[in-house]
Amino acid sequence: MNRFSIANIIIVFSSLSYLSINFLRNYNSPENIEKRCILKFEKDFKDPLEASREEWNQILDLADNNYLKCMGIPQY
Repeated sequence: MNRFSIANIIIVFSSLSYLSINFLRNYNSPENIEKRCILKFEKDFKDPLEASREEWNQILDLADNNYLKCMGIPQY
């Protein structure tokens, strides 16, 4: 292999490494995690018309626990 081929291989691997690290940093940022968790559990917060007050409180507690678990916040 000549030096040009080796330089191209090094540039390609360096670029792929940089892009993958940048993607993972962005994907795992707290803002993006929060957005994903909100979208995932948004359907749990819809108010069913036929649910009683006690049932609705249980639904909200379950959705809140699931959201906290998704965010990685420890529950006590």
